[in-house]
Amino acid sequence: MSVSFEDYLVIGISSRALFDLEEANNIFEREGLDAYRKYQIEHEEDILKPGTGFELIKNFLAINQVVEKKLVEVIVMSRNSAETSLRILNSLEYYGLEIGRMALSGGENIAKYLKAFGTDLFLSCHEEDVAQAINEGIAAGLIYSGANYRSQDEQIRIAFDADAVLFSAASEKIYKTKGLDAFVENEIRKQDEALEEGPFAKFLFALSNLQKICKENKRIRTAIVTARDKNSGKRILKTLRSWDIVVDEVFFLQGANKRDVLECFGANIFFDDQEIHALPASEVVPSARVPYKKGEEPR
Repeated sequence: MSVSFEDYLVIGISSRALFDLEEANNIFEREGLDAYRKYQIEHEEDILKPGTGFELIKNFLAINQVVEKKLVEVIVMSRNSAETSLRILNSLEYYGLEIGRMALSGGENIAKYLKAFGTDLFLSCHEEDVAQAINEGIAAGLIYSGANYRSQDEQIRIAFDADAVLFSAASEKIYKTKGLDAFVENEIRKQDEALEEGPFAKFLFALSNLQKICKENKRIRTAIVTARDKNSGKRILKTLRSWDIVVDEVFFLQGANKRDVLECFGANIFFDDQEIHALPASEVVPSARVPYKKGEEPR
């Protein structure tokens, strides 16, 4: 009997987002595929260090053990070929990560396989793959690589920006084209009108369902960290209520720096559509930029 991925929250993650492959990637970019292949084979027995997404994945997989039921499926989705992937397999085994499924595209775009696995979230360091995933309606983040983060416990803490991440970019477009005052006025006037779903809305629904199952163990904690102020933020709170979604913590920062709040929250990952927020945050917590869907970029 075949497995239905509808039974799980499915996370696809690239090998470079899961492990620190920056040295190997630099060789690939400087010297090409043949040098990269030679390097990976020569270092096949060298265990890779954890990458930016490692702690998030480890904590997600721990849920299956706590509830004694498989609720989370993690799939390594890599542009590596079969012959260069043994180092990745050896590292998965070394860290005891219960990941049984892999997709190795041999340099081809991996994003075209996401729907085949029912992927709810895709994390990668390859912008083309992430952009294609977003265009196909899959929550995806371009993760900032090169840093190794260690969480204090096994609780999963995920922080989201609001506009163009959980919600559509429609309101953000007003800010970009007409300014802050027009944006705030629009949000106050439409506070009883639910915001449209953004690229991460479906993932938030799936995460919320998982959070309810794990409620007794308190394994998941969520936060919204937005540049909105409290007045324009009312629409967010009312939208979440209409979605029957409870977010544990909400921060209306009125343009203040998100970095320090995220560090205090201890996010396992933070998703934001703007590099001006995501990049500084990546200095203290794992962070990923969410590209705009083609044709929906705020102007």
